[in-house]
Amino acid sequence: MSFSPRERALAAGVSGVLCAALGVGIGYLCALAVDRGSAPLHAVGSTVIDNAPAEMREWAIETFGTNDKPVLLTSIAIIMAVLAAVAGIAEFKRPPAGLVIFGIVGVVGVFAALDRPTAVWTWALPTLIGVGVAMGALHVLIGRLRPGVSGTATAPDAQLDQSTDANSPAVPSEGDYGDVERRRFLVGASVVGGAVAATGLGGWALWRTTGSVSADRAAFDVPAATNTVPTAAPELKDVTTFITPNSDFYRIDTALTVPQIKSDSWSLRIHGMVDREIRLDLDQLRREHTPFDAVVTLTCVSNSVGGDLIGNATWTGYRISDLLALAGPAEDADMVLSTSADGWTAGTPLTALTDNRDAMLAVGMNDEPLPVEHGYPVRMVVPGLYGYVSATKWVVSLEVTRFDRAKAYWTSLGWAEKGPIKTSSRIDVPRPDSTVPTGPVTVGGVAWAQHRGIAGVQVRVDDGPWNDAEVLPPDLLDAWRLWKWDWNAEPGKHQLTVRAVDGDGQPQIETEEPPVPDGATGLHTIAVSVRS
Repeated sequence: MSFSPRERALAAGVSGVLCAALGVGIGYLCALAVDRGSAPLHAVGSTVIDNAPAEMREWAIETFGTNDKPVLLTSIAIIMAVLAAVAGIAEFKRPPAGLVIFGIVGVVGVFAALDRPTAVWTWALPTLIGVGVAMGALHVLIGRLRPGVSGTATAPDAQLDQSTDANSPAVPSEGDYGDVERRRFLVGASVVGGAVAATGLGGWALWRTTGSVSADRAAFDVPAATNTVPTAAPELKDVTTFITPNSDFYRIDTALTVPQIKSDSWSLRIHGMVDREIRLDLDQLRREHTPFDAVVTLTCVSNSVGGDLIGNATWTGYRISDLLALAGPAEDADMVLSTSADGWTAGTPLTALTDNRDAMLAVGMNDEPLPVEHGYPVRMVVPGLYGYVSATKWVVSLEVTRFDRAKAYWTSLGWAEKGPIKTSSRIDVPRPDSTVPTGPVTVGGVAWAQHRGIAGVQVRVDDGPWNDAEVLPPDLLDAWRLWKWDWNAEPGKHQLTVRAVDGDGQPQIETEEPPVPDGATGLHTIAVSVRS
């Protein structure tokens, strides 16, 4: 039996999706030979991130948090699948409309790949080859789906040529030709589907193993620091720990494809407005500079009041001020433009890298090599500044310049130039909208004011007076503080509000403002119910 019109349309749509998936798989395999950043979906996704309005980016981070990248890639894949299905149907009904759609998508992919900061012309190849394979496969599959294309004449045509010889073989019926047509299409679709599975599984395996720095990281020895820093802190039930485990540390960046840099191939160029340009590798850092430890809390500028885009770690590294001194910054320079291996940039005030704070090139995180997602083998850590102007991962370049001469990634999109971290605090326990028993209840959380320290924390119940909370050790200038307050809870519904006072005696800003352009302000308030 032949395909019905509805079945042909469905099969055409499936053909489009299969062929597009094959093209993407081929593209990813080719990207392994060119550069991981040139992989089709990742190149398009990175371009989307770069060109999305600030409001959309903030919404994505606020809504999806550290899952924003998987959500973006999944969304792009869904959109491509819909376009591919449309292309398959269009190619069946109005050829070569489907091939044109594939070609347009390919052009978009090529431009996206070539638009990446570190791209060269070869970055276009994975998309071009993938789209070429997809178009060829679509042409063949849709050809097998057309009525009468079965490798022999259709039943009516055969009847016209039928011999009157009684010994002539029987002419196949129209239903027989329908069965042949179905088999031919299903065989073709199965071949393409098998190729999709092979390229998908093979690509996934090669993507995880080829070019990976996992073995290099496992062999990396974190240098022994010459100082010791206190990290022991009291534990409070359901309150964030003083040191954030590496696996739980938040990750917000623009890298859909995490750079894979081996320690022996990494180097740092210091240039621009300097007396002398220098280039350093890890061996030179180890031989010529002294490693030290610092406990520093990193905060994302997109963190909302009470949010969790913040973490505290012990970092091991080398002082950036010592490295800049070797180059000799010009007297009128006021900014350092740092660049990551994937082309992302941050503009950091020169004073923040040369004053008494522990600004470093970090190579260790909580006594381990940096996780790859957090910048292995080398990243920047600068206390007191939001990450978008200071915490460059996979750093490969420091250009000494001026704010009136250079723009970094986020500042070119409307964010503030200097980004000092604002005093803030958060209630971790009780949980928002939870129910607690009448009587003694522990209220606790964290407070931070990097490079100013926390002098005090206060808690208020409803519109009552502010109550001093106990701020727990260790008391470190650049790390958050844990705090607790014992509340004698009375039955009913209540609101708990927290505020912090920094080391300069300045209270937390109470006026509510969104993260854009230089960090959110306001007081974290939660609702709780007290049962009688």
